[in-house]
Amino acid sequence: MRTALAPLLAGATLLCGCASLAPAACPAGQSPGRTAQLFFGRDIGDQVGVSDADFARFVDEELTPRFPDGLTILDAAGQWRSKAGPIIREPSKVVILALPGRTGGEDRLEAVRAAYKARFSQEAVMIVTQPVCLGF
Repeated sequence: MRTALAPLLAGATLLCGCASLAPAACPAGQSPGRTAQLFFGRDIGDQVGVSDADFARFVDEELTPRFPDGLTILDAAGQWRSKAGPIIREPSKVVILALPGRTGGEDRLEAVRAAYKARFSQEAVMIVTQPVCLGF
């Protein structure tokens, strides 16, 4: 009987963990939303190929038209491993977007990621999204 309950308990634990990610109700003055964080590597090959001016142009031409309400850009030092490759360390940019509502905007986020990969010969642009309560 113990072995039959183990998978059920494990599943219930996972569901409880997921349920805690979304706030049940937002505090007064805030409403449900999401944040999206996009991580843009700046190396092309073995050198920094995406200059600050290149990235600023990308923001003006790709990000701002899709997310005109605002965004935050941070400089970062990134590290990742491509498929079966060595660890790669590179200067990066992190863009944080606040998105009202629990859904929507996925097509615009994917368009930005695709544009960056195509423009700067990048293998990937990482994205992290999470539910939040937003207030302005």
